[in-house]
Amino acid sequence: MTLLAGCTYISDTAWPSLAGEDQQAPATPAPARAGTQSAAAASATTVVGQPPLGTGSFAAPNTPGIGTTGTIVGQKVQQLSGELDQLQGRLNQRNQSLQQIRASTVQNAQQYHGTVASMEARLQVGSTPGNPVLINQWNQAQTELDSISRDIASMNQLANDVAADSSLAAFLLESARATYGISGAVDQDHANLAVLEDSINRTQVVVDRLLNELSEDVSRQTAYVGNERRNLGSLALAIKNGELYGASLASRAFLPSAAALNSRAVTPAQATGRPLVVIRFDRPNVDYKQALYTAVSRALDQQPDARFDLVAVSPSDGSPADVALMRSQSRKRADEVLQTLTGMGLPPGRIQLASTTNPGAQTAEVHIYVR
Repeated sequence: MTLLAGCTYISDTAWPSLAGEDQQAPATPAPARAGTQSAAAASATTVVGQPPLGTGSFAAPNTPGIGTTGTIVGQKVQQLSGELDQLQGRLNQRNQSLQQIRASTVQNAQQYHGTVASMEARLQVGSTPGNPVLINQWNQAQTELDSISRDIASMNQLANDVAADSSLAAFLLESARATYGISGAVDQDHANLAVLEDSINRTQVVVDRLLNELSEDVSRQTAYVGNERRNLGSLALAIKNGELYGASLASRAFLPSAAALNSRAVTPAQATGRPLVVIRFDRPNVDYKQALYTAVSRALDQQPDARFDLVAVSPSDGSPADVALMRSQSRKRADEVLQTLTGMGLPPGRIQLASTTNPGAQTAEVHIYVR
């Protein structure tokens, strides 16, 4: 196997130069074997911690006692005061629920990352393909991540409840201000209304702060769980092969908003510049996956919106039957490389397949270009 790297978008110093053992290039690292890992790949496997949760506490403000005056306006003030008391009681319950959900989320995240770290540590030193211990740990990590998802759902439901409280606070404030216009009030009624209006205002501020912090927590934690699910997908591939490549490529591949690539064939002449990776399948069981991961990972670090042309290259010399056979083999190898890349987390929409023949090829090859 030979891996060569290059790209016209960035200077050669920015791209890895990878070669197999048959190249004997002194400045070129060999692909990692089971039980070994390059420093670049090791740094990519650092577990991404849980994003910070909010730290606010949202106790309802104290409301001074409001006495009765016996007037119609006084009765309205008493009614609004009672509704405010109920709202403040619910606010305290919401705050208590929030703190409990936060504590549960942190605990579940700690358990999840502990399980993931254990799997990665075992994979970094090498493991047998499909190790049942690792499979059990992966299932455990999946369950723990599901627990975090349930915590996020609880936060989202709490946010909906708090949004209803915010609407009620706005209604109470509007009602209190409208009560000033009711005739038959004494001076004490208006004094009580001023106290009530101030208490409603302070309560509404706390409710809105709670709602804002909940919304931010839900947004950050949802993105975090989505990224961790992609990382679990990459770990599943690593467990299957008994070797850790690194964190999911999806964490580096930001999906662009442009339409998906069209289905036109792309040849090496159209994909300008040297290929990022060349894989030559000149012997059985070519060990290319770690080197492939490292090259694509570094490419995405340099160009996060990069797309990739995956070209199956077959020899053009020989009889028509030989040419057809080699074309079939090279396409089969390209499908294999495609499955490997998607298993590492690279979105399928970022990869375009093509095939071509090359008189300089001696065996089935797969070339990968960056666009």
